[in-house]
Amino acid sequence: MDYQAVKKFILDKLRSELSAELTYHGVHHTLDVLDVAEELCARENISEYNTILVKTAALFHDAGFVIGSNKHEEYSCQIASYYLPKFGYKAKDILQINKMILATKVPQNPQDKLSQLLCDADLDYLGRDDFHEIASTLFEELKARAVVEEIDTWNAIQVNFLEQHEFFTSTNIQRRSSKKQQHLNELKELLSL
Repeated sequence: MDYQAVKKFILDKLRSELSAELTYHGVHHTLDVLDVAEELCARENISEYNTILVKTAALFHDAGFVIGSNKHEEYSCQIASYYLPKFGYKAKDILQINKMILATKVPQNPQDKLSQLLCDADLDYLGRDDFHEIASTLFEELKARAVVEEIDTWNAIQVNFLEQHEFFTSTNIQRRSSKKQQHLNELKELLSL
């Protein structure tokens, strides 16, 4: 597996092909997920080999947005399945990578440890200090796609989402749950004004 070459390839592809309307699902999100995934793998004592698989899944998990936003996880798997063999990835590794990517589809449903890591990396911001800043980029993206118009509607969606969401790794349960609850309380307070 030539991870460095595949990383350069997919980031170049995302930079040149993703729509500028993707204020949340842009390259910056992919890089954030990649950084958190690498950190979680280290904290959860994941082997070097499996860490490369998780990092590769992080790089490809939203690549499907170059095709379309609906079913983007499935498109991401198609893109990974097409390109990864060219970089020396074996069929069994691509199956695991695709399994991780599909697990990020909301509502998240990871069936193994590596998928749990990617899911937590993907939504790590829910329990971070930059939550409101990142959430506002998602609101702008959804507004541009005419999915949601009003800030109160958006805040209600966020409340519902935060109430349903759970972290899976012991690392993120420990370090992100309390801050996520704080964000949920703040949003509920906003809606009650």
